[in-house]
Amino acid sequence: MGIIFQGALPARFRRERVLIVGCGDVGLRAARELGAGRRARLLALTSSPERHDALRSAGIVPLAGNLDAPASLRRLAGLASRVLHLAPPPAGETGNWWLDGRTRALTRVLALRGRPLSLVYGSTSGVYGDRAGAWVRETDALQAQSPRALRRVDAEAAVRWLGRAFGVRCTTLRIPGIYAHDRAGGPRDRLLRGTPVLRVEDDVFTSHIHADDLARACVRALWQGRAQRCLNVADDTELRMGDYFDVAADLFGLPRPPRLARDAAREQLPVSLLSFMNESRRLRNDRLKAELRLRLRYPTVAEGLCAQAAGRTQVPPPGTRVASSQAR
Repeated sequence: MGIIFQGALPARFRRERVLIVGCGDVGLRAARELGAGRRARLLALTSSPERHDALRSAGIVPLAGNLDAPASLRRLAGLASRVLHLAPPPAGETGNWWLDGRTRALTRVLALRGRPLSLVYGSTSGVYGDRAGAWVRETDALQAQSPRALRRVDAEAAVRWLGRAFGVRCTTLRIPGIYAHDRAGGPRDRLLRGTPVLRVEDDVFTSHIHADDLARACVRALWQGRAQRCLNVADDTELRMGDYFDVAADLFGLPRPPRLARDAAREQLPVSLLSFMNESRRLRNDRLKAELRLRLRYPTVAEGLCAQAAGRTQVPPPGTRVASSQAR
């Protein structure tokens, strides 16, 4: 005779509900990982009714709501057992421009009742600011310089508040440049536009992560890792920005980008692009590997850029060399 439960089922018999906030490219990749490996019901907050069909076709239940309208978020209280928060801060730079009202509104709602077991927040490595090419660990002090990065610092503080005040296991992922062969606006698009990069003597170190590896890190952090931790999510590549685009150009069979002096770049490039050329740092990824036990599918950008849309990985052409931090 089967066991009859009165009232709510024990937690071990319930199906997990994972809420994705900011379900763009990386969110959809994370949803595929969740659908393939875990029995969880997937939900996504969206303010765009035109996205509902696309979300449903990906096996995700769309929930109408807007992070810029806190009253529309109240239905999220107690709804999900785990939350993946990938929504960016607001772009405006008026009023309290250094605050991320979106993350503040979300964490307040999640604190109301039935709090989630875990929350993973996708932040940016920009919170470290310019380190003149030095290696950066998660324990280093934050030195955010751009308005965008300062808003991320505020968002990280809101996430810590939720974790410490209410016992939610929160993980902050500090993410550098995201790339993938099938991701819009990637290195190939920039190469086709002929966008210049800095000359060698002015160039900056940048870090990268393949979108699929980032999605895997997001999913793993929902279930694994220590509470209230920050992790750098970067691959093993050690390259300056211009060298990264040279590698991409060689792999795609395209001309290498032109090189400019920094003064000339200030006159020719938009401010949004120059902001990435003003900060130089390299991210250590020891915590990612040790605490999440994540083995990268694409440890270097050469391997990641060679990945085909169908999922096959080509061997990089002979002579392709990419520096790796593991070789230090």
